[in-house]
Amino acid sequence: MKQIFPGVFENQKKIFTKNLVPGKSVYGELLVIKENALEFREWVPWRSKLGAAIKNGLKQLPLKEGSNVLYLGSSEGTTASHVSDIIGENGLLFGVDVAEKVMRKFVSLCELRKNMLPILADADRPETYEKELEGIAIDLLYQDISQKNQAEIFNKNAELFLHKGKFGLITIKAKSISQFLNPEKVFAQEKKTLEKQFKILQQVNLAPFEKHHCMFLCEKK
Repeated sequence: MKQIFPGVFENQKKIFTKNLVPGKSVYGELLVIKENALEFREWVPWRSKLGAAIKNGLKQLPLKEGSNVLYLGSSEGTTASHVSDIIGENGLLFGVDVAEKVMRKFVSLCELRKNMLPILADADRPETYEKELEGIAIDLLYQDISQKNQAEIFNKNAELFLHKGKFGLITIKAKSISQFLNPEKVFAQEKKTLEKQFKILQQVNLAPFEKHHCMFLCEKK
């Protein structure tokens, strides 16, 4: 296993994270035993937009052991589980989702992974969960949601929870914003909105893993 980012490894063109809960897969991914009997989970880019961004050349992954992450749109926890592996027992991931059905599955995952905490809430209303994050310094704001005002929601949360110099990763889903505009035009519009709060460090297209999606790596101004 060759480490390509803190807690992220590559082997035979596949990427992996070290399993925080050995013996347990999350979404049917491959489990591999390697050096010193350590267990690694394959990070499947077809199932995870962050995995896709890494495969497509993400230059910096602002995560490490002990990081605190606010994850907007945690869904059932596929990508969040790999983030959980990276941040380890000393980190915390707060997973926000508005859908009760997927949150029930996420809660079950949180029972196995003690460094993940569920928040049933609308990411467009960050003031509703502000108290739950009181006293927590967020190192990374991550977002993967399908609402129309994606960059605006990201900015609202950054304003409340992210200090200057900290990082953000946001997936932009062009077709959730407009069915008619060219995706590149949508990306440009959302980038302009993000630049009110962030310095854009990189834009990564997620094709072929996800059509009409890109990810922005940002640093809070």
